[in-house]
Amino acid sequence: MSPRVDAASTQVRAAPSAVWRAFASAQAMLAWLPPGGMRGEMLAFDFREGGGYRLRLVYEEAQHMQGKTSQDADEVEVRLVDLVPDRCIVQTCIFESSDPAFAGEMRMTWAFDPVDDGHTRVSVRCANVPAGIREEDHQAGLASTLANLASYVEAQR
Repeated sequence: MSPRVDAASTQVRAAPSAVWRAFASAQAMLAWLPPGGMRGEMLAFDFREGGGYRLRLVYEEAQHMQGKTSQDADEVEVRLVDLVPDRCIVQTCIFESSDPAFAGEMRMTWAFDPVDDGHTRVSVRCANVPAGIREEDHQAGLASTLANLASYVEAQR
């Protein structure tokens, strides 16, 4: 397992409860989770502690690099380890891949911290990032997903 940790955060103009709701619905997650250049397909969804989801992320355009699971897609199995409503989601992620560089279990912690004026600081910390995921690509993907989340949640107000 890789000791690498990638992290990112943003401020959202909404309460932590609104951010939480964006994680609690498969349709909501499909609207904001895929980073730029990808679309999502939810294959299974069970939002409860001990539950999880299976997600396929499909590249919208031909890429220079192959996806982790197939030529044009990444599939991930996510287990919801710890849910603290309106505060924190801890999940483990395993990418389906025949390439050992993407093997292992990445642990993602999403934190929703209230700040002034009803805003929320959303932070994501990814521990044990598989070595095959380039750090610059992962950081760009995290930034894109956080921007999508902010836009989605703010539009729901």
